[in-house]
Amino acid sequence: MTAPSCTVTPLFDAIATFQLAHPGVEIALFEDNSDRLVQGVRSGTTDLALIGAAGTPPTGLEALSVVSERLVAAVPSGHPLAKRRRATLAEISAYPIVCLPEGTGIRTVFDQACAAKGIQPDIVLQASAPGAVADLAVRGLGIAILSESMTSNYIGRLHALAVDDIETPSVLALIWTATKSPALRELLKNSRDSFINPQTSQVQPASGRAAR
Repeated sequence: MTAPSCTVTPLFDAIATFQLAHPGVEIALFEDNSDRLVQGVRSGTTDLALIGAAGTPPTGLEALSVVSERLVAAVPSGHPLAKRRRATLAEISAYPIVCLPEGTGIRTVFDQACAAKGIQPDIVLQASAPGAVADLAVRGLGIAILSESMTSNYIGRLHALAVDDIETPSVLALIWTATKSPALRELLKNSRDSFINPQTSQVQPASGRAAR
């Protein structure tokens, strides 16, 4: 199982619950970008992945969407757009951009929206962790393109603007292929419970990111 760099605490809970019940089953956990995670699930080298996608999960796979959010542009105080509530892609792209790398759901949504408008943004810095993207924006190195929840820990340091012409949401989803594996079916059940009912599925601290 795999996961991108994002908040995956419910997934950790699911893995911990599973391993407490089945200590003899080995779970291998690793991170990669969403495009490669999807390829791994399609090829059968990965059993379960938590991925970011543009709009909807990839077709041809089983999926459970756990988050769907529109993108925001986050700017530090003192930025020319800091007193605005909304902006267009053209207005945002007049400034340097910091973003997640290609192959992530948020970057795919942003790139597709820019291409549809014929805009070529100046992406000056990329980071694989949303927190790193936000930290770069706090330091005035560019406008951060993130989902709204990713900026929630930066209130007072970053101001999030709605982007009028980005309508496609960034989706966080669990994906897998149809399986007869009892172990994977139980891990999927734990994962659904953890994401949908997090208050009732908390366990002792777990380690890892996902499993293969």
